[in-house]
Amino acid sequence: MNAIEHILARQIAMHGPLSVADFMSTTLMHPEHGYYVTRPVFGAQGDFITAPEISQMFGELVGLALAQAWIDQGTPDNVVLAELGPGRGTLMSDILRATQSVPKFHDALTVHFVETSNHLRQRQRETVPDAIWHDDVTTLPYGPLFLVANEFFDALPIRQFIRDGNAWSERMVTRDSDKFTWAKSRPMPVMELEPRINDTSDGDLVEDCPSARAIVHEIAERIANYGGAGLIIDYGDWRSLGDTLQALHDHTVIDPLTKIGLCDLTAHVDYEALANTITTTMARHTRVTPQGVFLERLGITQRAQALAARMTGDTLDNHIKAHRRLTHPDEMGTLFKVMGIYPDGANPPAGLEA
Repeated sequence: MNAIEHILARQIAMHGPLSVADFMSTTLMHPEHGYYVTRPVFGAQGDFITAPEISQMFGELVGLALAQAWIDQGTPDNVVLAELGPGRGTLMSDILRATQSVPKFHDALTVHFVETSNHLRQRQRETVPDAIWHDDVTTLPYGPLFLVANEFFDALPIRQFIRDGNAWSERMVTRDSDKFTWAKSRPMPVMELEPRINDTSDGDLVEDCPSARAIVHEIAERIANYGGAGLIIDYGDWRSLGDTLQALHDHTVIDPLTKIGLCDLTAHVDYEALANTITTTMARHTRVTPQGVFLERLGITQRAQALAARMTGDTLDNHIKAHRRLTHPDEMGTLFKVMGIYPDGANPPAGLEA
């Protein structure tokens, strides 16, 4: 067993089976042996590639959408430009470059990263040295908040529940015959899932992400009170149903209970749960929009054509592939969704609809 497996086995021996959330938290974020601490997770050398790593066009258009929201809201001062889970800092670097020509925008802002991994913070300092780092969103300064979360919510720990009559059994991780395996708790009522009794059947699996709801509530409250805009970009759908826990190792999907600590763990984002949380504040949310549609509305094809005019050979081929990967329905264009958060009375962020 590797170090993470020893830690998990000891936790199970001492306290019994682990929730999927505890399994994910330990595997991904253990301060010494967690996946995000010990491995080069991004890019060709890692286990997955995010949209900003595919093409500069993604970050450029996201940045211009946030800048347009700033203009629409009267170009306020003391702006908090924030990113959740900024990876290597590529997205923010592209945002800042693309918005340099927006008059007074850079004068009005400070850059803030929400990142718990000290290892990733070092990488981010190399890319965006003037950023200010936070462990969570609650310590962001108060003020107009213009925020992006790209492939952030999918990595937050989820709990999984299986419908059992009018109650729910929680899916757990345990040890059996020296192997990690799945188990179930006794049936119990789950307050957050009471509405799902009406649209599920016995045996259906539903996922819940309490930390996602708490983070979105904090973001929406700040945008409602101080102005700003938020862009949540992730793979997922409107309502959770079925097992979406996924392990990625070397760009290949594997069993989550194998190569523990050596693979990324993610789950689809339940956009309905996020939207319902936003509606408990005075902020508003946009319709959930496929990433390809969002980027096309912002002009990605025109930007791609302008860049292509200066390219030849393999560079041009890779550029065309990147545009397709970001926008085509068979690639990231439909699987990934975008939802905006904005103040009541303001325009929704560019590329999105109320």
